Amino acid sequence: MRLTLFYAGLFLLLGTMLLAIVYVAASRGGSISVAAPSVRRQFTLPGGDVVTLPGSPQQIVSQQHNADLDRLLTISWIVLLVTTAGAAVLGWFAAGRVLRPVREITATARTISAGNLHERLALTGPNDEFKQLGDTLDDLLGRLEASFEAQRRFVANASHELRTPLTLERTLLQVALADPDATEGTLRATCEELLTSQADQERLLEALLTLASSERGLERREPVDLPALVDSALRQLTPKLEGRGLSTQTTLDPATATGDEALIARLIANLIDNAIDHNVDRGLVDIRTETADGNAVLTIANTGPLIPAGQTERLFEPFQRLHGRTASDGHHGLGLSIVRAIAVAHNAEASATPRAGGGLVVTVRFPAPSPS
Repeated sequence: MRLTLFYAGLFLLLGTMLLAIVYVAASRGGSISVAAPSVRRQFTLPGGDVVTLPGSPQQIVSQQHNADLDRLLTISWIVLLVTTAGAAVLGWFAAGRVLRPVREITATARTISAGNLHERLALTGPNDEFKQLGDTLDDLLGRLEASFEAQRRFVANASHELRTPLTLERTLLQVALADPDATEGTLRATCEELLTSQADQERLLEALLTLASSERGLERREPVDLPALVDSALRQLTPKLEGRGLSTQTTLDPATATGDEALIARLIANLIDNAIDHNVDRGLVDIRTETADGNAVLTIANTGPLIPAGQTERLFEPFQRLHGRTASDGHHGLGLSIVRAIAVAHNAEASATPRAGGGLVVTVRFPAPSPS
């Protein structure tokens, strides 16, 4: 209706302007000069009656001209109103035809919910604005479907990871309480196992909270010195490196990222910790920072078991581990998931490739700072 009124109003406005131009042009037309001797003011009718025209010849012509203009204006207004009504009818059908793709998009979008995000609008026709809108909505639905599916997997895996230690703790307590010959030593051993299980749960909950906070995005951005954070992480993890007999190789060229320092520090710590835990005894951890094409690049490689090339992307999914789903070693498959979430929050790109001879190479490329 709004489009119809707009079309009709626009047609009426343009028609009125055209009518005004024609009227002004006609009213300002060249004046007619009439010589008095050449015009007869008296006429003899067929019946013999003589009619005398009032006024001068100029007045007679002017009166006739004004009468013609009035008649032209009246007829033009009538024609304009009739054509405006016709334009409104045609505008109604034209607007309906133009808005038909919008109605199709609306009807299809209303039928799509969380249970059938796999459906798409799939508009056909020329590549106009409506086709581009439909394709954009299809892309959005695809991202929503992937996000919902990832959320479902995350909730299912998190529930499994949290339920397992709770079941273990309940079993330990039931066994201890059911033992009539329980001694102080057995009860103490049970308490120590419970403390170990709770510590593992604390690490899991902390990882989940870090993952959730990373996916919310950044509240502030500031320059972050990557080599300094690498040095700090290595100092904290030196006992763990020495305990595995691992050697480190560092090439720390200047590299400055923009983002949250605490989150980037957690990203670096997770990558180094992951390189240590999934390494071989007396293996190598290679850490490099550099600036390439204005981007700050962090690369951490480690020796280790052979990794199939098709499995690297799966390692960034929550609770995904290369060799089984056991978490008895204290790892829940969240290390690289947190790395990916922190990278996405910083508009950075985190990728992994198998290392020749075994192990993994993880590269995080932070975008160049935007000009202020």
